Amino acid sequence: MVVKVYGAENAACAQRVMACLVELGVDFELVHVDLDKGEHKKPDFLLLQPFGQVPAIEDGDFKLFESRAIIKYYAAKHASRGPNLIGSGLEERALVDQWLEVEAHNFNELVHAMVLQLLILPRMGEPGNLPLVRSCENKLEKVLDVYEERLSKSKYLAGNNFTLADLSHLPAMRYLVNEIGLGHLVMSRKNVRSWWLDISSRPAWKKIVKLMG
Repeated sequence: MVVKVYGAENAACAQRVMACLVELGVDFELVHVDLDKGEHKKPDFLLLQPFGQVPAIEDGDFKLFESRAIIKYYAAKHASRGPNLIGSGLEERALVDQWLEVEAHNFNELVHAMVLQLLILPRMGEPGNLPLVRSCENKLEKVLDVYEERLSKSKYLAGNNFTLADLSHLPAMRYLVNEIGLGHLVMSRKNVRSWWLDISSRPAWKKIVKLMG
């Protein structure tokens, strides 16, 4: 059965889900939701995602939204195929969950704010708030210092295996390094740089980048 992913190729949260599905070898169909036309706010879509955000998935009769919940669901459902993305044993799984929380609340929120100010608002003809960008950048410096320390002790965030903790960073890291031109925050930190070059070179992520065009 082919999973339906409702979202857009350039939407970071949809990219997170698609990267996970490709890693696990799960067939999916991207059902394009035109964010510019507000299709994510229309009644039909709100039946899938009541908060009007992408992505949402349909897996047969099962429906789910929130990208991190979706990737945890599939990593658990297909734990026996492809890489083990949820961790082995109670402690490693707890570390995966820990770094997923860090990614969501300490990392992604800052990058999202900068993408909004530097990329999305200017595309809409509105000026970005540069003081806010500088504030977020300063905060992100401290967050990445924590990552640098962590990655000096293990190859990946939750240990020595690639997991959802790493995968979940891919979309926002790409925006940070490529789209908004703040790659020096990553490349100036030896361990963070090595980690990013490693995870972004995975075949599954390369397929998603190609899908983005």
